[in-house]
Amino acid sequence: GGYFKLNDFVSNSISEIDIKNQSCFQTKWLIENGLKWNFKLIKLTKNKFFAYFMNWITPTKKTFNGHNTSCFKEDLIAVNGFNEDMKYGGLDREIGERLFHNNIRSKQIRYSAICLHLNHNRNYATKDNWLKNNAIRQFNKQNKVIAIQNGLSKYLNNET
Repeated sequence: GGYFKLNDFVSNSISEIDIKNQSCFQTKWLIENGLKWNFKLIKLTKNKFFAYFMNWITPTKKTFNGHNTSCFKEDLIAVNGFNEDMKYGGLDREIGERLFHNNIRSKQIRYSAICLHLNHNRNYATKDNWLKNNAIRQFNKQNKVIAIQNGLSKYLNNET
C-alpha cells in the first residue's frame, strides 16, 4: 500500500478522537488543519474505481515497503523474516527483495491501501547503517539470496 506523509503541524494536530471518528483521513480535515493542497492528496480517495485505475496507471515500481505491507506467514518464514544484521534504512525493501527471489510478487495498491505517516525525527538513522544495509542488499541481489541467517527463526518454536 501507499502512504501519505504529513507535516509537523498536521501530525501534531491529530487527536485520538480524530482517529476514532476518521476525520483526519479526509482531505477537507487535513487542509483545514494546515496541510497545503497537492496532487498526492488524491491518494486519499474513497472511490474504489478511481483507486483501481490509479494503481493501474502509476509508473512506480511494485515494491515491498514497511510502512504498509503484508504477506502470508509461510512466505515470511521461508525468507526468515527481517534481517536482524540490519538497522534502520532499507530493511523493508531488503525483505521484499528476498521475497521476490522466492517468487513472491508485490501488488501495486498505493491508492487502495493508504496510511497517513506522522512526521517524526529519525535520530536513529546513520550514514554507517545505510552503507552497511546497502552492502547487504547489494550482496543479496547479486546472489539472489532468499533466506538469511539472523532472522525470525530464532524466535519460532517447532509449532510454526
